[in-house]
Amino acid sequence: QVQLEEYGGGLVQAGGSLRLSCQGSGLTFGNLPIAWFRQAPGNEREFVAAIRSDESTNYSDDMRGRFTISRDIVRNAVYLQMYGLKPEDTAVYYCAARYGDLWSTKWFEYDYWGQGTQVTVSS
Repeated sequence: QVQLEEYGGGLVQAGGSLRLSCQGSGLTFGNLPIAWFRQAPGNEREFVAAIRSDESTNYSDDMRGRFTISRDIVRNAVYLQMYGLKPEDTAVYYCAARYGDLWSTKWFEYDYWGQGTQVTVSS
């Protein structure tokens, strides 16, 4: 059974940092593209960052330079380090996995999802 579980959300002041973790079971993260998405109330789920099996990464323009995605193959985990958080970063953050070798910025092209973790940035 495939499961993705996110950790690390919370409440942080603007300008602060958080590190989100995504722990996978039932699939090997090192072989698949893994992405982070987020969804704020009333908004569509939006792409944040993705990492491929060759360690190449892709970021939304809004997050590039502030967020870093990384992978730990031994722990079968993917991380999202977030710096310089802004109130508009407030959302539920999800990790997702898809079969194949290419990442996608489209949420509906991912096959597995975690339950999400809430990130709230206060001004």
